[in-house]
Amino acid sequence: MCLVLVCDEPERVVATYQTPGRCPYCGGAVVAADVESAPRLCYIPLCFRIRRRIYCSLCSRRLVAVA
Repeated sequence: MCLVLVCDEPERVVATYQTPGRCPYCGGAVVAADVESAPRLCYIPLCFRIRRRIYCSLCSRRLVAVA
């Protein structure tokens, strides 16, 4: 039996940007952050992923962009 460990490294914030708009819940400013993560297989990084997260700077609630 082979045991393979796949674990995700904690996400790291690469950059933050001020974006237009207000939070619909509290009215705070909206901030976009580029977040980097690297899933690992037995401590060897498989790939690096950079995602953009959008959240409120006042209530820290994660928001979803609707186009």
